[in-house]
Amino acid sequence: MRLLLVEDDDRVAAALSAVLARHGFEVTHVRSGAEALDELLVGGQEGPGFAVVLLDLGLPDQDGFEVCGRIRRTSSTPVIMVTARADVRSRIHGLNLGADDYVVKPYDMGELLARIHAVGRRTAGEDAPAVGERGTTAQGSEGTGTLRLGAVTIELPTRQVSVDGAAVPLTRKEFDLLALLAQRPGVVFRREQIISEVWRTSWEGTGRTLEVHVASLRSKLQRPALIETVRGVGYRMAAQGD
Repeated sequence: MRLLLVEDDDRVAAALSAVLARHGFEVTHVRSGAEALDELLVGGQEGPGFAVVLLDLGLPDQDGFEVCGRIRRTSSTPVIMVTARADVRSRIHGLNLGADDYVVKPYDMGELLARIHAVGRRTAGEDAPAVGERGTTAQGSEGTGTLRLGAVTIELPTRQVSVDGAAVPLTRKEFDLLALLAQRPGVVFRREQIISEVWRTSWEGTGRTLEVHVASLRSKLQRPALIETVRGVGYRMAAQGD
């Protein structure tokens, strides 16, 4: 697996690269956002075969959030933000820009490796049917590939979401999470079940990422009550959908 490490601290990068190499990764290290974008654009929009980008936010030439947004406009390569910014607002902002995961420093190396492998597995399976495409759909739209929950419309074949007719851009995991819950309004999905279905892993550290994705969906759809928290269990889509 080839990784692009975007880190301006050479000591941190050297230590991380050495550990990653021992685990079989081929690491390309760059120190700035401009260098990262140059690497990803080599050989075309998909870059030279990088499986994952590890992106620090504190870069010398531009903010890592800006770099993530530019990467997402030119490449589908998964991005894991690795940063000391631990506040929820920063996590949500990074995911909204298209980051696939968010790891806070200082981190456990085993945690980072697990997240890299999880993102790699998810990306390898992107051509598989999206979550929710195999079951029944909501509010009488069975067989059409469309879920309707009040003012929210979810088009499964095109992976598009709209509210009152206005398009709402979602990340890949936000869409998969929304589609999973929307196919069975009122049914409680356990946290472990959601993580297994959407993140395709049973690793418990993904739980925090789930919470951030739920918060982001509530914000983007502007309907905080649409996704209900069932304390100690998981989440469900509000039965009325609005």
